[in-house]
Amino acid sequence: MREYQVYEEQDVSSSGEDIAALLKEVGQTLLLALLLALLIRGFLVETYLVYGPSMEPSLHEGERLLVNKLVYRFREPSPGEIVVFNEPGDNGRNLVKRVVAVSGQKLEIRNGDVFVDGSLVRETYVISASNDSLPAHEVPEEMVFVMGDNRANSLDSRYFGPVPHDYVRGRAFIIFWPLSRFNILSAVGY
Repeated sequence: MREYQVYEEQDVSSSGEDIAALLKEVGQTLLLALLLALLIRGFLVETYLVYGPSMEPSLHEGERLLVNKLVYRFREPSPGEIVVFNEPGDNGRNLVKRVVAVSGQKLEIRNGDVFVDGSLVRETYVISASNDSLPAHEVPEEMVFVMGDNRANSLDSRYFGPVPHDYVRGRAFIIFWPLSRFNILSAVGY
């Protein structure tokens, strides 16, 4: 024969002290979550939305990126990395482009072909080359030369010049939306 335990009915109504303690705990948790979110967004990682076709086929309009804001506090951008930066000038827009050359490197463009330090750069990611030419020049200190992968449809350093390191917001490292395009972005080697 089975035995059943019977419990006495207890008063389940909460006292004012219990509600106050619960509200305090919820408030502390929300405050901590807010502080962590601000810390992460302010110093570590930020999301950006891709506008326009300038980085196709690597990036497409409407994709959302995670951008590492911390990496360039410890080192300079490297050729082949995709970066987000403030557009030089008064527009205040953020642009996303690929670093083609860095401080001290000699850059030249001949009929759309890019040469860095005299060597032709194999750019397998470029879908729409241009016939632009740019005389050989050295990228100034504390600056990067950036270009879009879709050269015929990109406003980049060919038009506004090298970008100061201070303008670079961070390195794009993940496409996280839409999920069908999820991808970890790695720098192409030059």
